[in-house]
Amino acid sequence: MREPSKPSTAKCTCTLYILFLLAEPKYVSCVRLSEVMEGLSHDSVNRFLLRERYTPRDLFDEVKEHLILTGGIASGDDSVLDKAYSDPEKTDLIGYFWSGKHKRTVKGINLITLYYTDITGTSYPVNFRIYDKREGKTKNDYFREMVSEVKEWGLEMAWVTGDCWYSSIENLKFLRNEEVGFLFGIADNRKVSLQKGTEVQVQTLTIPESGLVVYLKEFGWVKVFCQNFKNEVRHYILFLPDEDHLRRLDRSDFRRVHDCHWQIESFHRVIKQVCNIERFQVRTEAAIKTHFFCALQAFCKLQTMRVEGLIENLYQVSRQLFISVIRQFILENLAKPVAT
Repeated sequence: MREPSKPSTAKCTCTLYILFLLAEPKYVSCVRLSEVMEGLSHDSVNRFLLRERYTPRDLFDEVKEHLILTGGIASGDDSVLDKAYSDPEKTDLIGYFWSGKHKRTVKGINLITLYYTDITGTSYPVNFRIYDKREGKTKNDYFREMVSEVKEWGLEMAWVTGDCWYSSIENLKFLRNEEVGFLFGIADNRKVSLQKGTEVQVQTLTIPESGLVVYLKEFGWVKVFCQNFKNEVRHYILFLPDEDHLRRLDRSDFRRVHDCHWQIESFHRVIKQVCNIERFQVRTEAAIKTHFFCALQAFCKLQTMRVEGLIENLYQVSRQLFISVIRQFILENLAKPVAT
């Protein structure tokens, strides 16, 4: 974490707020933290959220010491954090976004994250954006910005992955210019050809287990793999700057990169279910951004505990935190008559 320019007298700190997010099961607010921590006013918590100006670079600097920065896989994706009962006219950054969870447009905040898995399998978020329509940018604009930034910060990934939303020709050409490999989901109706000049939809092709090299319209040669899920078949394209190496990619290569990409889905679940990123009761942009940063840091704290062997999985802390309290309540009231 970046050091303050002078000693702080603030009673509420980033570390305190992170621990609160990991411990509080439901009620995340300035008032609730002041109730939990005797002698801490809710105004002190509110001032902390409004005062700090953490940046994506602060997150990267915090996690880079835990990662091998060369040869890994960077996965980009976004997630909508539900705020169904918030008023967009009164709360900053809230808008309407398509939700893969709900399969419809919902009200909330859109978080775009770049999540990195190194060659040992250790993984952390390394960059992020909160979608702000006032900036006039798309999610793809944010995606390219984040990739460029982490390369400037010293991350030398071998692959970049994403779902079909991020497989635009502009993104693919950008990554080719960056000389990194990529894996992206593509829509079933995406136009490809086995040779230039004869285009068909990718869903019409018979794709062997070992993949199929095709020419992607407006881009160039890629290798297509398909993956069967419970209710659908999805198609993916892989690219490497070395065409000979591209043609030698097999199913095991696809599985390795694809499995790493799914790490970001686990990340999204944990920040919602364990790190309380959706549960906040502040309205201003500055306070919301500080809350989000602390929630991401809460995930990183859990991930470090898991890597160091202190916990077995990222849900262990929240599952075990109240076991003794629940047990004591049950035992103390077991012999008492139950009101009817």
